[in-house]
Amino acid sequence: MQRILSYMRKALEDYKMINEGDKIAICLSGGKDSITMLHAFKALQRFYPKKFDIIAVSVNPGFEFFDTLFLQNICNKVDIPLFIENSNAKQIVFDIRKEKNPCSLCANLRRGVINSIAIRERCNKIALGHNQDDVLETFLLNLLYTGSINTFSPISYMDRTKITLIRPLIYTPEKEIKRYVKKNGITVMPKVCPMDGKSKREDMKQLIFTLTKNIPSLKANLFGAIQRNLPDWK
Repeated sequence: MQRILSYMRKALEDYKMINEGDKIAICLSGGKDSITMLHAFKALQRFYPKKFDIIAVSVNPGFEFFDTLFLQNICNKVDIPLFIENSNAKQIVFDIRKEKNPCSLCANLRRGVINSIAIRERCNKIALGHNQDDVLETFLLNLLYTGSINTFSPISYMDRTKITLIRPLIYTPEKEIKRYVKKNGITVMPKVCPMDGKSKREDMKQLIFTLTKNIPSLKANLFGAIQRNLPDWK
């Protein structure tokens, strides 16, 4: 946990993600990133100089194997309140619209539900569990498929909802999260989406893996380019 907190605290301080009195909704999917972020926030609460409150929020998209009891047990162990809302995302995306590339629409539907929970529970911030590898994969997705040099921002304010999105794990390599989960014997929720492992994002993950064999500094180079050239990252 010390290594995770080191990466996370640097991101929090570099981009001023937390202010005194914040109430933060932590997005909990049951995957390794969100569980690690939940544990890290709980540990951070004990010593961080700025006091803040946390809750966990989750969206049941309607897939058969989505395990709400599993998520509740995770939160019970760390004494964090959990708020779960049901969504018809699966029905809309896969059954009605039969999207060939469903990830964007599904994410938008899920984000709308999460925003509603955060507003109802009087949260002013929402924490998303994107790690450093996610930053790079999104960068390549935008570059190769849309011709834009961009990735998501470390912190962004949503005018309509008056809520700020923060991504505290942006400095944390995926391998460190995997190491934390394995070392602590943490069980994660099985994949429930039929697109897991089949998306364009997975293609980018494989591309980075392949290129890194010949260019060991590839990830550091890409991340450095993002920090030097994208306005939101400076």
